Amino acid sequence: MKSQAVQLLKQRFDDLSQTVPDDAVEFWFSRDLMEPLGYARWENFQTAIQRAIESCETTGYLAEDHFRGVTKMVKLGSGAERAIDDFTLTRYACYLIAQNGDPRKEPIAFAQSYFAIQTRKEEQPITMSPKMTCRVNAPLRASMSKTTKACGVCWGSAASSPNNCRQKKTLIS
Repeated sequence: MKSQAVQLLKQRFDDLSQTVPDDAVEFWFSRDLMEPLGYARWENFQTAIQRAIESCETTGYLAEDHFRGVTKMVKLGSGAERAIDDFTLTRYACYLIAQNGDPRKEPIAFAQSYFAIQTRKEEQPITMSPKMTCRVNAPLRASMSKTTKACGVCWGSAASSPNNCRQKKTLIS
């Protein structure tokens, strides 16, 4: 993939991200991602979405935390509006869709890398000042790290707390 094409796809994925007001929760609409990922038909893209949902559930996460069904109104050529099904997707859901997409599509290969890198950026620990670091004890840091790694893909900023994560597995042993 040429460097100019990579830059255009990166910019496009960045531009398609949405944010829930007041929560700073980033998400994407599946229909917005369909065409940049190389899919022309919703039915074909739904196959990748369904495989991603199965993958999400197999890993122990609740699919509804990452793939939320929504209905959107779209304008028709006549000026009338029609309801269509769509999904709001977390970064993790986008990553799973890319992993389960058609590997023959060049944009899928790019999306696999893009969402893996974006997810990794979000997982990076918050840098604390030296004074603050000294005040946080090692066991607390270890448990915070486990929680952050386990819950870093859930909806909402409160997901970093094990009490707010809806993951099926036990977070801290």
